[in-house]
Amino acid sequence: MTPFLFVTVVFAISVAAGLLGSLLGLGGGLILVPVLTLLLKVDIRYAVGASIVSVIATSSGAAAAYLRERLANLRVAMFLELATTAGALTGAFLAGVVGGRGLYLVFGAVMAYSAVAMLRKLGARADAPVPADALADRLALHSSYFDEDSGGEVDYRVTRPLTGLGLMYVAGTVSGLLGIGSGALKVPAMDLAMRLPLKVSTATSNFMIGVTAAASAGLYFARGDIDPFIASPVCLGVTVGAFAGSRYLKKLRSGWLRVLFVGVLLWVAFEMLRKGWTG
Repeated sequence: MTPFLFVTVVFAISVAAGLLGSLLGLGGGLILVPVLTLLLKVDIRYAVGASIVSVIATSSGAAAAYLRERLANLRVAMFLELATTAGALTGAFLAGVVGGRGLYLVFGAVMAYSAVAMLRKLGARADAPVPADALADRLALHSSYFDEDSGGEVDYRVTRPLTGLGLMYVAGTVSGLLGIGSGALKVPAMDLAMRLPLKVSTATSNFMIGVTAAASAGLYFARGDIDPFIASPVCLGVTVGAFAGSRYLKKLRSGWLRVLFVGVLLWVAFEMLRKGWTG
């Protein structure tokens, strides 16, 4: 493959990854890392380095729109970033210790867990009562947003913020370790543990992933894991895709969004576990 063709293919894949990443709150790295390593045979460390940069680009391309439309919950994001930033630094350090095959297996295991967690909620009632939480009340984490699909204002309450904080440390560690933005853990954590609506979880995750990735990007750069030849088309393509995706999230049905989320996770989990197992 010629250098020009390689850059063109990477750019096209990155646009698609940015689009899916902004719709699902995953940061694009969830798609990019498997495609770069499995399809284009890029070393996983360079793929993860490019993905870390793409996560920042995805967040920049989508977060502003989600904040303007009141989909992203800024109070929840700032509270949870305390844990994800600390976790990201931990993960970036561990990435220099864990071997390549181990990264594939950890990546696949994380995706499989997230898919199972989201599948369990497919048949759950959207109007199920949310347990009261004194800390969430004190921090005023509850909010509302306008849903174009239903055509009305949706009020929601937040619960178990401390559980969310613990899960976010794990998510941040995974982000720094794998360069995926950890939206695959953040979205289920907010959706399942803290009971935020899926669209709000997705939008808030998009806002958070850039901060989390920025905390660990410096360590990847210092180790030489960020190759400009790969990272440049990735960053540009993901930004274009993320901007486009941010325009359509409010119009999607939550049920379809959840099915799409689970489908992507299952595919990636299978491919990465297979690669890690077979070497």
